[in-house]
Amino acid sequence: MGVTMGLNLLLLMAMVATNILSLYHLSSTLQTPKPPTPQPVPDHLLHQLHTLRATINHLTRDHPSPSTATAKTTKPDIPSDLLLYSQLSPIASSCHNHPDLVHKYMTYTPFSLCPLDSDLAEALILRGCHPLPRRRCFTRTPPKPTSSLPLNPFPPSLPDSNVLWDKYSCKSFSCLGGKNPNLGFDLPHEVSNFMSYKSELDLPIPQLFQIAKAANSVLRLGVDIGGGTGTFAARMKLYNVTVVTTTMNLGIPNNEAVALRGLVPIHAPLQQRLPVFDGVVDLVRCGHAVNRWIPATALEFLLFDADRVLRGGGYLWLDKFFSKGVDLEKVFGPLIGKLGYRKVKWATANKNDSGGIKNGEVYLSALLQKPVSK
Repeated sequence: MGVTMGLNLLLLMAMVATNILSLYHLSSTLQTPKPPTPQPVPDHLLHQLHTLRATINHLTRDHPSPSTATAKTTKPDIPSDLLLYSQLSPIASSCHNHPDLVHKYMTYTPFSLCPLDSDLAEALILRGCHPLPRRRCFTRTPPKPTSSLPLNPFPPSLPDSNVLWDKYSCKSFSCLGGKNPNLGFDLPHEVSNFMSYKSELDLPIPQLFQIAKAANSVLRLGVDIGGGTGTFAARMKLYNVTVVTTTMNLGIPNNEAVALRGLVPIHAPLQQRLPVFDGVVDLVRCGHAVNRWIPATALEFLLFDADRVLRGGGYLWLDKFFSKGVDLEKVFGPLIGKLGYRKVKWATANKNDSGGIKNGEVYLSALLQKPVSK
């Protein structure tokens, strides 16, 4: 007790002495116009200052302010499986920009059925969170799938029972085909695509093979970027050419349709690096999804990624790329020209639908051959 009182008295005297010294220093400063010469701070005072700062920091960490505590309580907890996966493998940096979506995607019961959240997965993928974190749950499958699947990539119809329709407005392929035959689900309508020459913009597949044959070039492997339901890959399969299709669902079962046709869907957005090794494919086709809505810089990266996977002598096919006429001349044409490819085909035509007429848009169909060496 006596020691404590003595220590408190000593601290009180030190505080009073410090205040008196401060008042004296202030009065002398006011009386003298000449600024005082700064005196060095004694080492023991510096040590005390550092001790005080350390104590304040410690108290702040252990006893946060009410506003900080409130913020921490309202922040959602990080799912345990997301924390676990982050210790095993890094996730895409863009995932950190959308923590609420990532937390929702990773909030599930491990070792049980996965949630029906394919729309949430695509929302993250389209925001650049790709590849998604892996999950330890079982993918849901249709309760009564058909026992056999068609070998023909152009069957009369696709089996509805092999798709989980819960997330789709239509509940059958016939509904989708009837709603819009251009979506790619009306297979009798699709069977004639890529086979006939209707305008300068068309490049029928038989003509493509003639071009390759004349150049002593072989077509065996290809990538169809933004290929929808996989009709181009289906047609090339009949020519014994393997084509993988990058496609997104966006409210319709594109990936399911590609797979049911005996083809390989790659669930990847246009901004994603192609999951293919360098210089191994003979053909890259950019379908209707590749158009002027893609920012020029993003399109430039996409084209150079296509160049990365193409072998020397391989072909890049821009199939009915559309943009404003002035942009094709001043932006996209020079951008494509940066590749330094040989122009096998370069055809343009006006886009005559209502949007094309309103915006002064044109189509471009181009077949470009990559140099054998650079």
